[in-house]
Amino acid sequence: MTSAATPDSAAASVDIKVVLLGQRYVGKTALMERFLHDRFLSADGYLTTIGAAYGSKRLMLQAPSNRSVVLGVWDTAGGEEYHSLTRIYYRGSRAAVLCYDVTTADSLDRAKFWAGELAKHEPDCRVYLCGCKLDLATEDPAARTVSPAAVKKFANDLGASTFETSSKTGENVAELFAAIAQDFVRGSSGDSAAEASGTVSLSRNANQQQQQQKKQCGC
Repeated sequence: MTSAATPDSAAASVDIKVVLLGQRYVGKTALMERFLHDRFLSADGYLTTIGAAYGSKRLMLQAPSNRSVVLGVWDTAGGEEYHSLTRIYYRGSRAAVLCYDVTTADSLDRAKFWAGELAKHEPDCRVYLCGCKLDLATEDPAARTVSPAAVKKFANDLGASTFETSSKTGENVAELFAAIAQDFVRGSSGDSAAEASGTVSLSRNANQQQQQQKKQCGC
């Protein structure tokens, strides 16, 4: 769980660099906007990211850690023409969120590309898989074109936790970033590897039980 940070907790604050990677239009910018500002813009309200965009947010973790964590989030451009530039922005990242669109099958392949890049250049970076636009698949199950089995295999190969999020409704967005903060604090405090890898993975069935809005999301 998280809460607003207090002045007393600021002294114990830790900073974590987080990078969002994925194909163009999978929903990285909308994910960042929901996390930082708790808002969702219509499809035409987002501009294509050129290079990268940055924002930060402070989270206060509950007991037993009682730590203040600042997540510095980099939203990177998804176009292939920006790949060499993107490497500059994920350098030194402690966590990477590989984003794909649950309604776009080839977006998972691009997430695999970025997983390979991280393995070569940032092997110590913790990886999370994030299936964006969950609201579309919840409203119309036939719209889901990324196989859950393929995601599970990919996650197992990476040793990564998986989340499915909706930036439109906010579903699971806070949980994703809270897990990143919690994992980092647990890992840096010397806890066991098993505990440090215990991020919250939210099941497909649990996701589908949430009430969704009826309008489709294009971001």
